This record gives sequence, structure tokens and C-alpha cells, in this order.
Amino acid sequence: MARSLWTGSLSFGLVNVPVALFTAVRDLDLHFHQIHEKDGAAIEVHRFCSEEDVEVPYEEITHGYECDDGSQVIVTDLELEAIEPRKTRTIDIEQFVDLADVDPIHFDHPYFLLPAADDDGASRAYRLLLEVMSQSDRAALGRLVMRAKEYLAIVRAGDGVLTLTTMLFADEVRSTSEIDAATQKAHKPTPKQLNAAVAVIEELTCEWDPAQHRDRYRERLEAVIERKRKGETIKAPESGKPPSPAPDLMEALERTLEELKTSGENTNRQPQEVK
Repeated sequence: MARSLWTGSLSFGLVNVPVALFTAVRDLDLHFHQIHEKDGAAIEVHRFCSEEDVEVPYEEITHGYECDDGSQVIVTDLELEAIEPRKTRTIDIEQFVDLADVDPIHFDHPYFLLPAADDDGASRAYRLLLEVMSQSDRAALGRLVMRAKEYLAIVRAGDGVLTLTTMLFADEVRSTSEIDAATQKAHKPTPKQLNAAVAVIEELTCEWDPAQHRDRYRERLEAVIERKRKGETIKAPESGKPPSPAPDLMEALERTLEELKTSGENTNRQPQEVK
């Protein structure tokens, strides 16, 4: 049974709704231990002083910040504690926005936001907020403090519950002007190329079904571990060459469209696994 990571209240105006936060994702990655290949012993990490070449106990370790001029500023644990955000048990809603106006590039980590108290009044307030947000396509922007850090968060209605997603602040999202490839001049496509590209997209369009998309790398890794457990030897495949750019974009689009139509793909089918 999943346990809540945080409990408190969702607050806006004079309304307070008791809620609990549950992570909405689970870690299915396969994790490895570092071991000595010779004898299989675990590798241990020790902290050494680069000046004295001696191991340093944890209580003697502090924090250093390197400035642009190369100098270093020492910040102690007490000084860090002094600027920690005020610990509260509320998600303070600052404003409501149209969900369509929020760029998903700002989304970070998703959580489920569920009623915290087994109380009829709390449940009614939660359901009322859920229903209003579902019908209005509005999202709530607010802040919460969790694990000594303040987060900007967006609360949305989805799948019969409220969800909360921590968000990146505006200055954490890079501008495309910082990336050379995004600022280079490009040739404007012709109307014929645009029409052909739209036709290809239409042929590949289908309803979104997340269950159709699997983590194929994890599946291959699990298969390798199972084969190794049985004593098999795994041979690494030869690395393939990346595909070359199409010399004639229009021809490539037309051939793609023809192959899609020939293979019987259409907008009403279920999505096929991408190889």
C-alpha cells in the first residue's frame, strides 16, 4: 500500500481542504551495485581531503561555492538552515489559470493529491474542488514546502482525482536563443511539402494510449539478466549506422505516405509499436 509523502491542506482564500500527497510514478529502472570484478566484493566510497590525503569524517565536511572569479565562499550547515523556507503544512494557491496556457516544458514531478482526512466535510470540499476544476479546465498554481525546499506546483483534475505537479521556475527553462541550432536560418518549406507532411502526420495520427508504449530498453535488460543468471554468454551486437538524410525531401514524404497507405495504417487503428 502506497504511503503519503506529505500531508497538509490545500488552501485558497478561506477554504482549506485536508490533502495527502502520493507520488504518481514508480521507479522501475534496474539498479546495479558497483563491485570489484576480481572477487565480487562491494565497492565502498570514502571521502578524502585532496590536500592532506586523509579520510574526512562527515561532521567535518562543509559546503563551498565557487564564484565566477575562481574564489570560494564557505557556507555552513547553520547558515543554510537559516535561509530554509518556513515549514508549513499548506499548499497555498496563488492563482487559477487556463490549463491550455501552461507549457508542459515547465512540468517536473507528478503526484496524486487525495483527501487526507476520513471526514465527510473534507471529502465534500475535495470533491467540490475536483468537480469545479474538471468542468472549467482550470489549473491552480501555488507553492508548498516539502523536505526543506519550496516548490512551485500546479494542481489539476485528472482521472477522478486531483494531481499536483512540481514545476520548474521560469529561469530554469533555457531559452532557445542560447542554442545555436535553434537560431540558425532555415529554408521555408513549400506549400507542396507542407501538404505532404500534413498528410503523413494524419496517417500516423491515432488516439493516445499510454499502455501501447513500453520501456523496451528495460525489457531487453531484464532479458539479459535472466540469460546471465542461467549462465549464458551475451554478445554485444554491432553498432548500426545512423540513417542518412533524405536527398530529396519531397520524394521522401511521398514515398512515406505511399508506404503508410499500402500497409493499411489509418487514423482509426490502434497505435503500432515503434521499432
